[in-house]
Amino acid sequence: MDFSHSPKTKDYLKRIETFMRERVAPVEAAHFSEMMNAQRGGDWTRWKINPEIERLKKEAQAEGLWNLFLPEEGVGAGLSNVDYAPLCEAMGRSLIAPEIFNCNAPDTGNMEVLWKYGSEEQKATWLEPLLRGEIRSAFCMTEPAVASSDATNMQATATVEGDEVVLNGRKWWSSGIGHPHCRVAIFMGLTDPEADRHHRHSMVLVPLDTPGVKIERMLPVFNEYDEPFGHGEVLFDNVRLPKSAFIQGPGKGFEIAQGRLGPGRIHHCMRALGAAERALQLMIERGLSREAFGKSIIHLGGNRERIADLRAAIDQARLLTLYAAWKIDQVGALAALTEISAIKVVAPNVLQQVIDEAIQMHGGCGVSNDVPLAAMYAQARVLRIVDGPDAVHRGMMARMELGKYGHSGSRSRK
Repeated sequence: MDFSHSPKTKDYLKRIETFMRERVAPVEAAHFSEMMNAQRGGDWTRWKINPEIERLKKEAQAEGLWNLFLPEEGVGAGLSNVDYAPLCEAMGRSLIAPEIFNCNAPDTGNMEVLWKYGSEEQKATWLEPLLRGEIRSAFCMTEPAVASSDATNMQATATVEGDEVVLNGRKWWSSGIGHPHCRVAIFMGLTDPEADRHHRHSMVLVPLDTPGVKIERMLPVFNEYDEPFGHGEVLFDNVRLPKSAFIQGPGKGFEIAQGRLGPGRIHHCMRALGAAERALQLMIERGLSREAFGKSIIHLGGNRERIADLRAAIDQARLLTLYAAWKIDQVGALAALTEISAIKVVAPNVLQQVIDEAIQMHGGCGVSNDVPLAAMYAQARVLRIVDGPDAVHRGMMARMELGKYGHSGSRSRK
């Protein structure tokens, strides 16, 4: 396997890094300052869109730095996962960059679902405006009343009644649903409780203005609401849609979920590496710029050794991520579940470790909003939960490993 950058990747990477340095970095601090000072909190009806972000999105699109995650030439950039990895890592250095390049979650995952599984009508209605960045979307899967780490636990229903599908249930942590431009959600619900556990659920496209859809509240993460995207708790009360709203048809929800979450998980990991690199850079710059006890603090208390350990940890995580990306390219996401789970555990933990040390180096400044470390720490900690918590991924890896030795992986001896 060869992880060297292709000529196409080198070109995109140079252009992205230049764009971020010259255009994204100058507006990032002001963007977050405006969001913090607005103090709109959980009242998402008052959330605003920063016109500077919209301007940069148009500029990125005009320069062809757009939809880089999709492997189909013309629709996306036509890159493999290995090609896309360094670009995604570069975007991960900024909390606002992924949206500017139309490469942000959950929209990337939803666009991939529609690209792979959507009907021509669904693509025309929802995929095309998403690809143009005209609208945003949400993904409604997790539920407050069940252990959502097991996707087959979902209890919200998507029931067929004649020519309609009727949705009932409560979802939460529906990321992106507070965005003023959010127009559609993908809803996962139970359709046939008598089917086998992997064919009971369906995915349904839900326009947010459909009667019965009610956003009840936004959920803060470490007391911040992630304006203007947000993470909502949503009630679906007898929401009626035509059967054409099913994606692929009834009972395909689990198959689609696996196809969606595989690439999405590795994209999270790629961005995490970029964030880790930025945190390490901030740590080193801080350590070199401050003195205590007659020395730069970088030379005190084992800080040099910590930097060396963090450098090794980031590079190890990158190699594991590239290997997972390579395997997805070679055999597909379903055949690379062990590698995807491995990096989904490793990358967020490495990111959290790097940020924690960087915060320590900054002292009180590290937990303020003067530097992005607190927001990045929240990102790292949340990544250890979203798209499957650490324990679930470790459990899957252990099951696959035990299978090599003839053990089913089940705890039961019966």
